Amino acid sequence: MITFCLDFGNTRLKLALFDSGVFVEEIVLVDDGLDSIISLIEKYKPTKSILSSVIHHNPAIEQLLSDATRFHLLSAQSVRPFTAVVGKADSIGTDRLALMAAAVDQFPHQNTLVICLGSCITYNFINQQHQFLGGAISPGMEMRFKSMHTFTAKLPLVSEDWNFPLIGYDTKTNLQSGVIVGIASEIEGFIEKYSAKFGNFNVVLTGGHCTYFASQLKYRIFADVNFLFKGLYALSELNNQPI
Repeated sequence: MITFCLDFGNTRLKLALFDSGVFVEEIVLVDDGLDSIISLIEKYKPTKSILSSVIHHNPAIEQLLSDATRFHLLSAQSVRPFTAVVGKADSIGTDRLALMAAAVDQFPHQNTLVICLGSCITYNFINQQHQFLGGAISPGMEMRFKSMHTFTAKLPLVSEDWNFPLIGYDTKTNLQSGVIVGIASEIEGFIEKYSAKFGNFNVVLTGGHCTYFASQLKYRIFADVNFLFKGLYALSELNNQPI
């Protein structure tokens, strides 16, 4: 049984293909036009689908998926395997709902901190009672590089280079070290503060470049680039039950 799990983020539009609960592949969509999704539906013939979107996507996609599959649009009203004790729970991004669903599915009845490296970096903590307590949001890697270029007169726009030196020797490497080491240090700092408050808990790192950053940290980290998709699949199973 094929399930489409679509994640429309600020940077990329992605579709994950699951076959009877097993992740098969990730497909990056060029845009939110219908043609590419129609061709994928014709090729794989999915039974279920779910969409998490934090952008203003083409609404015709929802009707297309509803006509072809048992479809669910993830929202604050969706059935979920956890409670949210944060203020204004209805404003929680659907991407964070999916991450917390994955935490419950992969680490039931355990304290878990999920760190997602995307356009922004989100820190998401769920306790062993399956209560989402909230977390933090900070600028992502690309946003940090762009902001230093945009809000200064002479700093260039650079991108990541994993061979950067710790001590930069020119403007480019200074910027790279500042951003990349800064993110790694930020992550470690958050883990230390959460550890002081909660004791032992799982730490999951997901999103772009999660494998690299996991290798730079002194803590035991579960690096899983498909963690959000696993949460979407779990939510699809909860919300796409037969009528």
